Amino acid sequence: MKLNKYTIRDLQRDFPNDKACLDWLIKYFYPNGIYCKNCKRITKHHPIKSRPSYSCDICGNHVHPTANTIFHKSTTPLTLWFYAIYLMTATRAGISAKQLERELGVTYKTAWRMFHQIRKMMYDDKTPLGGEVEVDETYVGGKALNRRYAANFNEKPKEVVMGMVERGGQAKVRHVISSGTRSLLPQITKNVKIGAQIYTDQWPAYDTLPKLGFSHKSINHLEAYVHNNVHTQNIENLWSHIKRGIMGVYRHVDPKYLQAYVNEYAFRYSQRNNPQAMFWALMERVQKV
Repeated sequence: MKLNKYTIRDLQRDFPNDKACLDWLIKYFYPNGIYCKNCKRITKHHPIKSRPSYSCDICGNHVHPTANTIFHKSTTPLTLWFYAIYLMTATRAGISAKQLERELGVTYKTAWRMFHQIRKMMYDDKTPLGGEVEVDETYVGGKALNRRYAANFNEKPKEVVMGMVERGGQAKVRHVISSGTRSLLPQITKNVKIGAQIYTDQWPAYDTLPKLGFSHKSINHLEAYVHNNVHTQNIENLWSHIKRGIMGVYRHVDPKYLQAYVNEYAFRYSQRNNPQAMFWALMERVQKV
């Protein structure tokens, strides 16, 4: 499948100024024209030079395309917002707020806020996974290698993250309290279709999956990593991207925001085979809240 590339030149051509950004938002939110609540019908609106809004040609009522979006009440130019979205979709490992600060010429506080607002659009959809699904859990953060708790109890514990990857399809990642049955199984039943074929390692928390209506096969990683089609290579690949990205780009992630960060990597993974440019896939998630 050939993937369409969207370059920085394409971005500069499509959105050379804030007016072009506003025009896109108007067309996106009002594809059939703007309905004026005063005139009680669709009317022609014209842009206002002094503010990011459009005014009804008949009654003068204002419509604000950025209202109740991630751009709401932001003094940062829309061109910089769109560029930040482009940067987040153009890199595999992610980009830090410090780098965005340098790229955009904004304060670190502004760059950090922009990134967290953009990450709100990187949620996974509500469609449950089906077919063949790989499930695994891992630990993120801290200094202890492959353990939640270090020998030195002064060190911060690792956070538990569990993931579900549909072979050839989407990924869902969740920050959970523990790697026990009560944390993992509810996520599986909520996000995977009953009857799906699930592949895991031999962690005991997955032993009761057949009782819940799933087909279950496991691989013993002490003996082999692949046996016929039984493996967890896809979810391991996702863990590699997440851990390298967090350690190499973000260095440290506060547990409070960990879910937002893993959503970012899950979004990139899920969009890997999308023929549409990832920038546009994310722009289509701009919505009123």
